[in-house]
Amino acid sequence: MIGFLRGRLLSKHPPAIVVDVNGVGYELEAPMSTFYALPATGEEVRLHTHLVVREDAHLLYGFSTEGERRLFRHLLRVTGIGPKIGLALLSGMSVDAFLLCVEAEDVDSLVRVPGIGRKTAERLVVEMRDRIRALGEAVPSAGDAALVRPSQGGPAAEAFAAMVALGYRPAEVTRLLRSVGSEGTSTEEIIREALKLAAGKS
Repeated sequence: MIGFLRGRLLSKHPPAIVVDVNGVGYELEAPMSTFYALPATGEEVRLHTHLVVREDAHLLYGFSTEGERRLFRHLLRVTGIGPKIGLALLSGMSVDAFLLCVEAEDVDSLVRVPGIGRKTAERLVVEMRDRIRALGEAVPSAGDAALVRPSQGGPAAEAFAAMVALGYRPAEVTRLLRSVGSEGTSTEEIIREALKLAAGKS
């Protein structure tokens, strides 16, 4: 099992990251919350990792915090939840915001995440309720629940690719990005605003 990686960040194209560790390039996928915390390309980065072994591939996932990785691992134990949906959940809301949704049985907020239907959201609430304390995270107040905030930039075109990779339909992404506007802003800023618009849908 690979517990963490520390090396030089070679590239970051959501949701993919490549890290050079002593001459070996490790390919990882990560949620947008981790992308927002990444340093500039060429700088040193340390990521908590989780390895998924399948018959046809070994897939490595990276996280900026231990809390994100713990939640990801618990999500994978929920019936019908795979890595792609796990990344989408962590991209659409912070760990604290997700735990608040479970604590408050807020199914409506969960179904706004791409790939999460109402039955899956209800299953998440039921199966994750008893695991909240095991995650070692304090459940926040309602005022603390918020989308993650970006800090790094990149080409505007990456915002489209990243949101499609997270499960949004291209047509919906186009509409969201048109509403947000992209000129003069970073990739992460565009994604943040687009996710806020998507989460605000009724």
